[in-house]
Amino acid sequence: MVSTGADARAQIRENLRDPVRWTEVLQLVKTVAAAVLAWVLASQVFALPQAFLAPWAALLVVHATVYRTFSRGLRQVAGAVLGVLLAWVVGNYLGLTTFAVSTLLVVGLLAGSVRWFRDESTAVAATGLIVLTTGFSTHDQVLLDRLFDTAIGIVVGLAVNMVVWPPLRDYSSAKAIDAVDDTVGELLSDIARELREKRCTEDDVRGWVARTRTLDQDIERAWALLRQAKESGRLNPRRAAQSVKKTDVFEELLELNEQAVAELRSMARTLGHGIDSLVEWEPAFRDRWLALLAEAGEAIGVPDSARVAQVRADLNRLAHELSTEELSGLHWPEYGALIMNLRNIVASMVRVAEQNPVVLPRYARRDRLLRSSIPRRHPVRG
Repeated sequence: MVSTGADARAQIRENLRDPVRWTEVLQLVKTVAAAVLAWVLASQVFALPQAFLAPWAALLVVHATVYRTFSRGLRQVAGAVLGVLLAWVVGNYLGLTTFAVSTLLVVGLLAGSVRWFRDESTAVAATGLIVLTTGFSTHDQVLLDRLFDTAIGIVVGLAVNMVVWPPLRDYSSAKAIDAVDDTVGELLSDIARELREKRCTEDDVRGWVARTRTLDQDIERAWALLRQAKESGRLNPRRAAQSVKKTDVFEELLELNEQAVAELRSMARTLGHGIDSLVEWEPAFRDRWLALLAEAGEAIGVPDSARVAQVRADLNRLAHELSTEELSGLHWPEYGALIMNLRNIVASMVRVAEQNPVVLPRYARRDRLLRSSIPRRHPVRG
């Protein structure tokens, strides 16, 4: 129970220090604030009869980025306005009947199928249905009031999302990129340990390959977060937004991670093809290659770019020395493939390790000053 409580407190502290969590919380607070403020203005300040349209429009407008507020949010609001107009027309000509509801839904869904509304296909029909069933009137003033309700929500939502700390999502993408190499290092270490400690089976190999596919998903998620980070800098009034668009390093690191994971999967499959002959490997290859595999996993997981680069040099030396030894030609294809796979992995991960932790462009100058003031330590190697 004590360890569980300590783990819970540690998790709470981590969450409290996590800027990503705070960004999400702030966005939630902003969304609620925008909706409530729109409701107060519509219901109490302007005393509009259907004030619910104001917070409804505000909820549609406030998005994770300012750019998306304008692109997708305004598209959603356009659908809501069209729904209000559609409800007014149907209510005037058909009243509130089953046929009227059916007609509104058909027309609303057809309008939502237009390419411009492709991500908000039900916005027109949903808004029209709510407005029609909650009461309509043939007076033009009622239509104007409903449109005014919606306009209040639009203005409030836009103002809140742009003025109150417009979000920048670069930290989320940097954190996702940093996490990938840790998992790569962990998998390399696990493969080395399992090859040393037991006779591996095809199930073990399938497990390794499955973990590389999970890494592919992590990288794809990191790409998605990077796209969102770049988007968060568009139309963002904050001064730091200009540097958020400079993500060349982020893209390079993700491409290198993709290469490393592809080589890791290839290595796992090479081990799988020769799973029955692993015990027959000559010690001159087996012992040294497994030692380098374990060292690569640890160095990448730390991360330590100097140690990763040393593994690459040691692999080159291993290949050269093995070429002069009298080894059985039966396993040379496996030896060569495994040396090349691991060499390609560490070649990709040297650059990744150098950039870990990933430095956000807006903090690059500060980070350079901090690093220059700290004496570099080189790990002691036995």
